Amino acid sequence: MKTGNNYNTNQMTLEISLQFRPEPDHPASLINDFIDSLNIAKDYIFGRPQVYSSPALLKLILFAYSRGVYSCRKIETFARENKYAEWLVQADCPSYRTIARFITSKEIDDIFQNFSANLISILRQHNLIDEAVYIDGTKIHANANKYSFVWRKNTIRYSELNAKKAEKLISEINEAVNLGIENYDDWELILARLENRIDELNRKIEENPKLSPNPDKQKRRKLKSKHRKLKQCIDKELEYQKQLETYGSRNSYSKTDTDATFMRLKEDPMKNGQTKPAYNLQIATNNQFVLGYYLAQNPTDTRTLIPFLNILNDQKMLSQNIIADAGYGSETNYRFIEDHFPNCNAFIPYSTMLKEESHKWKVDDRKVMNWEYNEKDDYFVNCNGVRFNFLRYSVKHDSYGF
Repeated sequence: MKTGNNYNTNQMTLEISLQFRPEPDHPASLINDFIDSLNIAKDYIFGRPQVYSSPALLKLILFAYSRGVYSCRKIETFARENKYAEWLVQADCPSYRTIARFITSKEIDDIFQNFSANLISILRQHNLIDEAVYIDGTKIHANANKYSFVWRKNTIRYSELNAKKAEKLISEINEAVNLGIENYDDWELILARLENRIDELNRKIEENPKLSPNPDKQKRRKLKSKHRKLKQCIDKELEYQKQLETYGSRNSYSKTDTDATFMRLKEDPMKNGQTKPAYNLQIATNNQFVLGYYLAQNPTDTRTLIPFLNILNDQKMLSQNIIADAGYGSETNYRFIEDHFPNCNAFIPYSTMLKEESHKWKVDDRKVMNWEYNEKDDYFVNCNGVRFNFLRYSVKHDSYGF
C-alpha cells in the first residue's frame, strides 16, 4: 500500500503476525544454535524463580557485544529496537538491572567453565581452527587510583624501623619499671604486663587521693605514654604483616584495588613512563578466535606462561603446537613444557635468537659461541689463541627457586 503524502502513523492498520526467522548464517542464528548446544539449565531450589531464562540473557548479551553494544542500558534499548535481538529473547525484553545482575552473577562464571570447551569443539567440527594455539598478552589499566601504590620494599623497610623503635621503647620501659621481660619479641605480653602495672598504680592512687604531689601519678603518666607508643608499634606491625600477605609474590599493589599490580603500560596517559595499577591479560587465539584467557598479576610475560598453560590444559583447550613470541622464552618454560606436555611442540624463541642470527653477532670476538671448540678435550680457544679449559659445574637459583 502506497502512503505517499498521506503518510500518517495514527491511521488504522490491520496487524498481521508474521513469523520471523534470521538467516542461517546470521550471527544471531549462530549464537542461538551455540547456546542451545550448551544445554544450560538451572534447577530451581531456593529463592524467587527467575523471570528471564539464563540462555536467553546470554544470547542477548553475546549478540549485543558482537554489535559493539556493551552498556547495560544500551543493551536494553538494543533488545527493544533490533528485531534480531528481539527474536533471541522472544520479545520479552529484560531491563538493564536484570542484565547487569546477570553479568556480575556467579551463575555466568559457572556457565563459562564449559563454554570455552564446547566452543572449541564446534570450531574444530567446522574446521575453523587447527592444532595450534597462539599466546600473547597485553597490560590493561585497572579501575584504581594511580597514586594508591604500596611497595614491598617500603613495607619491609618501615617494618624494620618500627621493630627498632619498639625494641628501644621496651628497653626504656624495662629500665623504668621492671616487668620481668625476657623475650623482647613478644610485644603483646609486654603490653599486657604494662597494663597490669598501670592498674596497680591506679589502685595506689585511689588509696591516697589527697596525696599531692603524688609520685605514682607521675609514674602512671609516663607508663601511659609508653603504653600508647607501644600500642602504635603493634598496630603498625599488624598493618605491615597484612600488607605482606596482600603482596603474595608481587612487589606492589593498589590500595583501591588490591588485586592490581603496578606495571609500565605501553599507552602511557601521562607520557612519563610512570607505573600504573594494571593487570597482565593473556589470551590464546587461533584464526582470530579467542580460545582462552588468563588475568595475571605478574607484569612479566615469562612468568605467566606456566599458569596459563595449566589453565588451558585443565579446560581442554591446549593444542599440539604452542606458539609465542620471545617474551615467553626462558629455560624455565622450555623445561616445563618438555616435562609436563611432552606431546606438545613449543615454537617459542629465546630473547637473543634474532640477534644471534645477525652478522654483527657472528663476527663478535667476545661471544663464546664464535670461539673454536675442541669436543674431545672439552676446551675453547678464543680469537687470540687463549685456551679456556673446563673448571667446574655451577648451579644457580633464580628468585623463584628454579
